[in-house]
Amino acid sequence: MPEPQAQLSDIRHDWQRDEVLSLYALPFNDLLYRAHGTYRAWHDPNKVQVSTLLSIKTGACSEDCAYCPQSGHYDTDIEPERLLSLEEVEQTAAAAKASGASRFCMGAAWRNPTDKHLDQVIGMIDAVRKTGLETCMTLGMLTRSQAQRLKTAGLDYYNHNLDTSPEFYGHIISTRTYQDRLDTLEHVREAGIHVCCGGIIGMGESREDRTGLLLQLACMPEHPESVPINMLVQIKGTPLYGIDALDPFEFVRTIAVARILMPRAYVRLSAGREAMNEQTQALCFFAGANSVFYGDTLLTAKNPAPHKDQVLFARLGIEADRLPVPQAGEPV
Repeated sequence: MPEPQAQLSDIRHDWQRDEVLSLYALPFNDLLYRAHGTYRAWHDPNKVQVSTLLSIKTGACSEDCAYCPQSGHYDTDIEPERLLSLEEVEQTAAAAKASGASRFCMGAAWRNPTDKHLDQVIGMIDAVRKTGLETCMTLGMLTRSQAQRLKTAGLDYYNHNLDTSPEFYGHIISTRTYQDRLDTLEHVREAGIHVCCGGIIGMGESREDRTGLLLQLACMPEHPESVPINMLVQIKGTPLYGIDALDPFEFVRTIAVARILMPRAYVRLSAGREAMNEQTQALCFFAGANSVFYGDTLLTAKNPAPHKDQVLFARLGIEADRLPVPQAGEPV
């Protein structure tokens, strides 16, 4: 694989709405051609970063996110569970590393963690780092001081998704504002923690809304190092259960546009893969997705079993790759 020929000066942060809509409107083959060319300029197209996601505290969340079965506002099959013990996290992290993961993500169903919560999870960060895995957490909204505590503890990445566009956001969530999310991302970035931020596709939003989400991400002063693109997983009992499914080609288009707008980021094919056939996933990898979640479960949603991913990677000639963590402040 030759060294990438792209330059940091090629990365833009001034994308306009009409430009992004024009990308979406390209003939499918033309869009994939452009996205794949961008992909090859910045990455090895036959290597994929692999992460594992563990729910360390499940259910009874006070937020009303319309897609989430962990919300205490909805009647779903999710039973609230206590915070996992340090030993349980250590065992799961060791198994994740053995199965080929390079990053271990931990999620807690909190609106925002208390300082006591942080006392409990900081030990988990240290334990996972000792296995040699990169660490990521998603705990809800953070204050500036909390983000700094996580940085001091050695956290590599913090996930905090925008979910959708500012315009569509009110249809999905009422218990926190869009600005709340942006503030948390600012605190994470200021602390020197790498940002993992993306959204969910297929919640009834329009192409304009998908464009609005990607613009928010691509026009940040620094692009997120990781950009998870989730396909809605419909869960009975949530308000979004039963809505029309998104056309898979529109999902692939979103992966492709994200790759063009944020060429250096790792675009993660995230939730919803269990409902995708292998051909759709292969198109996503061609369009620029170069990260996935490994493991049977993503928080509470089903995910392809690791052996299925291993078989698919082998058929496509893709290698699970351990990627270096970028230096804090390095342009993305």
